[in-house]
Parts: sequence; structure tokens; C-alpha cells
Amino acid sequence: MLKTLSLATVSAVALATGAFAAGDAGHTEDFAFSYEGPFGTYDQNQLQRGLKIYTELCSACHGLKFVPLRTLADEGGPALPEDQMKAYAAAFPINDELSNPQLFDRDLEEYRTLLPTDNFPALETAGAPDLSLMAKARAGFHGPLGTGINQFVKGIGGAEYIASVLTGYTGEEKEEAGTIFYENTAFPGGWIAMAPPLYGEDVEFNDGHSNDLHSEAEDVAAFLRWTAEPHQDARKRTGFVGVFFLIILTVLLYLSNKRIWAKIKRKD
Repeated sequence: MLKTLSLATVSAVALATGAFAAGDAGHTEDFAFSYEGPFGTYDQNQLQRGLKIYTELCSACHGLKFVPLRTLADEGGPALPEDQMKAYAAAFPINDELSNPQLFDRDLEEYRTLLPTDNFPALETAGAPDLSLMAKARAGFHGPLGTGINQFVKGIGGAEYIASVLTGYTGEEKEEAGTIFYENTAFPGGWIAMAPPLYGEDVEFNDGHSNDLHSEAEDVAAFLRWTAEPHQDARKRTGFVGVFFLIILTVLLYLSNKRIWAKIKRKD
């Protein structure tokens, strides 16, 4: 999610996400994602756009170490064709070889390319966090006085928080302890050590979709929501089937009860 950062700036990410983050909660915009609600599903085209943004702008610093590359071809995800998924895996750069010792081929004494059976590379880029579960680890909506009541309507809001941070830079900067901090309306405390990662028109999409800042932030946030909940669509379908059978069972039990007690109730 970073373009180019100095070592000092990146190393301050851990500080900014910890003690420095103390202060007033930032403002989280309520984005309208397609997967929201009981009938919502992931938008395949949006996930592919988000994957492209992650690959071109984020993967140099942020890993997805819990996400298998083969899942990019799964139904309910980006759903890349099998050949494209394999080509993507083979072409994915290994930016941090020391964090991925399993990729070292001892016979050839060099690092091999990724296979579909591998996960995305793990990265240890001076404190930049792994993004695999980030959309579940963050909450955008906390409710009045931290009660979380509005989460029943808006959801937890992890993806909304990510998108809001990406679009929340004001352009103001300040330096503290030799580190540059950037004003951000969504980040708790109002200042973040990560430089603006998106500016709008950073990538070109094959489907001709808008690539303004708001659209790019929404697309990559939706992709990170999928990496954190890759089986959400399948779980919803399973839930609907379960509810359907419970309704049938309830009706059968009601009719059975009426029939069993019918004679006794007539005597009364």
C-alpha cells in the first residue's frame, strides 16, 4: 500500500499504530460495498481491480502471508482463470527473500518462483504490517460512547476504515523525532507515519472502471476484506440452506404436534 518510503518513515509505522495512535477517533466513511447485508456478494471485477492495486502499489511493503495464491482462482473471489492465476504466481516478485526461506532451492542455490500452492510472500519491511487479516483486525464503527450499537446496522467497518484512511490525507505534514507524519482525518489521533499511498489514476483498469482516488481506495479495501473473509459468500449460502431446512422442520413439528394432540383436545 506504499509507493516509496524512506527507512525512517516506514520504521515508524509500528509506533504510529500503537502509542502514537492515542487520541480522538478519526472519521470513517460508510462505503457501500457489494458484499454487505445478508444477500450481498463480492464483486468479482472489484476484487480483480483491488488485486491489481495491491500488486502494483502495496506488495513492495505489505505481505499477505495467510492467503494462498491458488485462492485467486476460487469462485467467490477474484476468480482468475487457472492459467492467469498460475502466470500471476510465477511472475510475482520476491521482494523480501529473507522472510521466505521456504522458497530457496538448495539444488539450484537460488530462490525459485512462486507456485499456486504457495502463499503470498511474507514481508518484514521495517514494521509495515501484513494485510491478510487487516480488514477484520480493524473496526471503523464503534457506536455511541464505544458501545458498538451502530455495528448492527453498518457492520464492523474494517474495510471502510481502510478506505477512509487511504482517502483521509489532508496534505499537511509535520516532523517529530526525525520522522515525517501526515495528517489523516480517519486515523486515530489525526497523524500517521505512512505517506499517502494512493493519489488517484495510479493504475489503469482493464474494464475501464474509474481510477480516481475514492474508487481505488474502495477497490483495494474490498480486496483486503476478501483476503480476511475469503469464504463469506459460501458461508452465506450455507446459512440460507440451513434456515430453509429449519423452517421446514418447524412446520413439520407444528403439524405433528397438532395431529398428536388433536384427539385429546377434542375430548376436552
